[in-house]
Amino acid sequence: MKPMPTTTTPAPVAVAAPNTLRLRRMGIDTYQEPVLYLHRDSHVCHSEGFEAQSRVQLRLNGNTLVATLNVVTTDILAPDEAGLSEAAWRLLKAQPGAPVSLHHPVPLESLSHVRAKVYGRRLDQDAIDAVITDVAAGRYSDLHLATFVTACAGDHLDLAETIALTRAMVNVGERMAWDGGPVMDKHCVGGLPGNRTTMIIVPIIAACGLRMPKTSSRAITSPAGTADAMETLAPVTLDVAQIRRVVDSTGGCIVWGGAVRLSPADDILIRVERPLDLDSQGQLVASVLSKKAAAGATHVLIDMPVGLTAKVRSAQAAAQLGHQLEQVGQALGLQVRVLQTDGVAPVGRGIGPALEARDVLAVLRREPGAPADLALRAVQLAGQLLEFGGAAAPGQGLAQARAVLDDGRAWQKFQAICEAQGGLRTPPVAAHRQPVLSRHSGTVIAIDNRRLARIAKLAGAPSAACAGIDMHVQPGAVVTRGQPLFTLHAATPGELAYALEYATTQAEAVHVMEEAL
Repeated sequence: MKPMPTTTTPAPVAVAAPNTLRLRRMGIDTYQEPVLYLHRDSHVCHSEGFEAQSRVQLRLNGNTLVATLNVVTTDILAPDEAGLSEAAWRLLKAQPGAPVSLHHPVPLESLSHVRAKVYGRRLDQDAIDAVITDVAAGRYSDLHLATFVTACAGDHLDLAETIALTRAMVNVGERMAWDGGPVMDKHCVGGLPGNRTTMIIVPIIAACGLRMPKTSSRAITSPAGTADAMETLAPVTLDVAQIRRVVDSTGGCIVWGGAVRLSPADDILIRVERPLDLDSQGQLVASVLSKKAAAGATHVLIDMPVGLTAKVRSAQAAAQLGHQLEQVGQALGLQVRVLQTDGVAPVGRGIGPALEARDVLAVLRREPGAPADLALRAVQLAGQLLEFGGAAAPGQGLAQARAVLDDGRAWQKFQAICEAQGGLRTPPVAAHRQPVLSRHSGTVIAIDNRRLARIAKLAGAPSAACAGIDMHVQPGAVVTRGQPLFTLHAATPGELAYALEYATTQAEAVHVMEEAL
């Protein structure tokens, strides 16, 4: 009997899934927007029907990400590669050459609520929850985000919608909780260049025994935010555990809120509000108070500068906004006080991260010639906070805050906070400077905050921390023809020339009334 022939079953051959490509880091900064790059001849583009601006879900080692597709037509990317922007690479935790699978994302049901808002319908809590959940998860493209931001702009959010939006923004992120006792916070509505009082207030409050875990934002439409200025002096990108350690050891911190998931949807919305240059009252309230509630604050003082070229232009508008902040705060269990302040002219001399940090150091160190207006504004706000938190008797807060600044306790506390956050450092100095001169002799009768902010941004602020404006005059100053009104600071000659070209056409930025002959 002949033996039966033997057969062997070939080992299975690993075949890549048809929608899998090799990852490649493109090194392209798209700010915070995740972007995917595919070659136009990619088999995935053809098989899945993807085209430019499609939303694509990427999956890698259990991580998922939805990105906007850009199509490449040259050989900088191979057809079997998936290129990622820096934001997408970071969020996906990618590795070079790793196999990533591409899919159509789940349809966004919440977009129906955005469309409803475009047509003027009110949104209830469930609708806003659905939108903000998808926003925080990164499922909205910048086009979707811009639509939502625009639909809510102006006065298109009523009080109930604003409360719902604030709650939704708190609920999609982390929340910090502190043991008993007041937890102080402060926010400036903005529109006033150089108003960097937070960096002086926090050490004063902490030196008086109150806790102030201050999470601050980067610039949205201004040349500098508190986080931008503080970052020139100490690290601000701390996680929740690090924040807690700093506050436990010093009583306060000054960190970037975007580094932790405290109201993460707010940071995403800010990303599109910045280029649109939109500030909606309802979104502003939700942005401010969602961050305060998520950070565990119990007492919030709102500094509201009022002036013709500030963000809030009249006492009536300030009263309306202040009332809404107090109502929404009450709904979220926050004690909110609003203080209207002078918003006529910039505070201090510097406009831009490093220049504003320089002013703060001068005040804290009690240097001769330190900006007196910045110091006064800081102690006035700190005094209000001390009384608000029960650390000073009614009417005694200002004197107590001034004493803490004058005797050096605030400077000592600020140094301790910086060291706890990673170490105190020296702000950078611009390599290129150019004074802008008065065209004639006369009196400075007005300063336009908005135009100065635009000039500082054209000079490179806040992206270039050293860039901005150094002011030499204030309203009421008497100047002579050819006298410097302010000096431009820039990191590069090109940015300096760009800002200078615009500044020379903006005589109203610093309005000098010519002397009568």
